[in-house]
Amino acid sequence: MNTATTPPKSRVLISFDYALKRLLRNKANYAVLEGFLSELLMRDVKVKSIGESEGNKQHLEDKYNRVDIMVEEASGEVMIIELQFVREVDYFHRMLYGTSKVVTERMHTGNKYMSIPKVYSINIVYFDLGQGKDYVYHGKTHFVGLHRQDQLQLSATQRRTFDREEAGDIYPEYYILKINAFNDVAEDTLDEWIYFLKNNAIKDEFKAKGLDKARETLARENLTVEEQREYDYLQRVRSENQSAFASAKDEGIMEGELNARKKFEPIIVEQEQALARERAEKEALLAKLAALESKGG
Repeated sequence: MNTATTPPKSRVLISFDYALKRLLRNKANYAVLEGFLSELLMRDVKVKSIGESEGNKQHLEDKYNRVDIMVEEASGEVMIIELQFVREVDYFHRMLYGTSKVVTERMHTGNKYMSIPKVYSINIVYFDLGQGKDYVYHGKTHFVGLHRQDQLQLSATQRRTFDREEAGDIYPEYYILKINAFNDVAEDTLDEWIYFLKNNAIKDEFKAKGLDKARETLARENLTVEEQREYDYLQRVRSENQSAFASAKDEGIMEGELNARKKFEPIIVEQEQALARERAEKEALLAKLAALESKGG
């Protein structure tokens, strides 16, 4: 009889944001990030280098709630990867600023415009950004004819020079992964990555590119004792921040309902008084009719 224990269905790992800050910048671990980017962009991605982005010049209050890095691919393309835990009403504008910053910083006096790299903005958000039913969104520029509705293509020379097909392919592209909107049912390999991003766990049956390396690299026991203490502290701070936000939101809703009640209460009272007067007048009229009928009888 086989007495071997059944392996667990999933293995809990450290969070992706902590891995980005501490482990995945090591060249030996690039395979994890390459796997994620390959699944998202649906092509093989090879990381050349990982650097600090503008977002890492953080305010103190951002320390535990956001992380972003700038990845340069072997082809020269640039990918901004940002994780955001706290709601920001102008987050879409920040995405625009991030790509614009990369474009302007890479364009020096005397350079040709064609030296501007292709930029991808990859946003992993743990709050409800905008309104939509999906949990993965992709945005890019399209030039569409107003009269013929055709899509503007590049010329043959431009296609050879830029290695692009459409004019819009030159411009930045945006990906938004709304992690909390994912229902935990992985239907493809990208979903397997999103499951990990949401649950810090990888199921045994998951086959997405990079997840095998993630299982090996992101195990909590791989951290030093000091790193484990730091990780636990960061997770606790994030949990407390999220609880505080949820409480503030609930209090805001309650305060809004109270203010609305105060605003409409005079109107409601007036309506109730009018109905009471109308009811009293009807009752008085019925009493008079009853009295007349009694006299007539």
